[in-house]
Amino acid sequence: MKIIDVLASPGKTGFYFDDQKAIKNGAGHDGMFYVGDPVTEGFETIRIAGESISVMLILEDGQVAFGDCAAVQYSGAGGRDPLFLAEDFIPYITGPIKEALVGKELNSFKELAEEMDHFQIDGHRCHTAIRYGVTQALLDAVAKAKHITRSEVVRDEYNTGVSIDRVPIFAQSGDDRYLNADKMIIKEVDVLPHGLFNNVEEKTGHNGEKLLEYIGWLRDRVQSMRAREDYKPVFHIDVYGTIGDFTNNDVEKMVSYMREVEKAAKPFAIRIEGPMDMGNREKQIEVLSALTKRLDEENIRVGLVADEWCNTLEDVKAFVDAKAGHMIQIKTPDLGGINNTIEAVKYCKDNHRGAYCGGTCNETGRSAEILTDISMATGADQQLAKPGMGVDEGIMLVNNEMNRVVALVQRRK
Repeated sequence: MKIIDVLASPGKTGFYFDDQKAIKNGAGHDGMFYVGDPVTEGFETIRIAGESISVMLILEDGQVAFGDCAAVQYSGAGGRDPLFLAEDFIPYITGPIKEALVGKELNSFKELAEEMDHFQIDGHRCHTAIRYGVTQALLDAVAKAKHITRSEVVRDEYNTGVSIDRVPIFAQSGDDRYLNADKMIIKEVDVLPHGLFNNVEEKTGHNGEKLLEYIGWLRDRVQSMRAREDYKPVFHIDVYGTIGDFTNNDVEKMVSYMREVEKAAKPFAIRIEGPMDMGNREKQIEVLSALTKRLDEENIRVGLVADEWCNTLEDVKAFVDAKAGHMIQIKTPDLGGINNTIEAVKYCKDNHRGAYCGGTCNETGRSAEILTDISMATGADQQLAKPGMGVDEGIMLVNNEMNRVVALVQRRK
């Protein structure tokens, strides 16, 4: 089966592009808008509607395979590729990429993905968002050519050795961490609620007291409102380095605080994502590794999740090798081609670290489904419910895709 044509269409994502630098500089809020002037190149306002590009591959038997190019909310920040606007990048897809793909045989996703992930235009690799969407489309195309699920293609080509099944779903609340936690409890989400504790004064507390108060509320809320006694979600809270902020990144002070976190969550298991932000990868690995080791030595049952400074496949491997964190967030759009996400999950699993297949609220339903297929095929420890911040929509998309894949795979057995 060959590719005979390549099309591209502009789309919207499930959230927004935000100028992170302008927000950190103190931009104010007015409803859903930010007030002030943008700072990052490409932004005409601080918040703009997220954009995507659907890449459609026309196969010689008339089938259409597609994937969605998308970039993270804080596009253009932190060393990432520039702001991803559809009209700027569609010509790359309908020009050089189309020329490279038309006529390709759909025998091996792995080979095609590696080729397109390293494809260069005018001496430069393509934007991470383009590599993300094109490789999604290629996975879909190979699956259609072979008349099997995308999960089965990944399992077979990468020899993952896992039984394709559901994986735990992790939902994110955004700032509405109380009402959205209720939604998650009603829908019995496996892992919740993210929480977005990104400010010491307003959210975490100068001694972490506000975070502990919230964990206690969440514990009581689950116990009082759950429909059945055996619903026991894992708590997973992203603190954006704020624990390090109020402890001055002192490992022993963080160890003491994590003991309080464990007590506040009992009887539920809890993970803390991004406990500190050391400002660069090497220092982040050093301190997160030290904290991980000390928690294990003290038998404090708080799982640490690597996030800051862990953006690429190379970064993932470095954090895993140093045992920096019990779990690694794999930020799928930042890795470019989805072949890198597959390799990242495998590396975590092979080296006994938890693999969290994450991403961004600023993706699409299509990218959410295809990355869910990858999580199932690689045995990831959890899959982010995405896109958007409405909770219900992301849970629906990811959950329903898992159930469809399981039903199809079981039918073939």
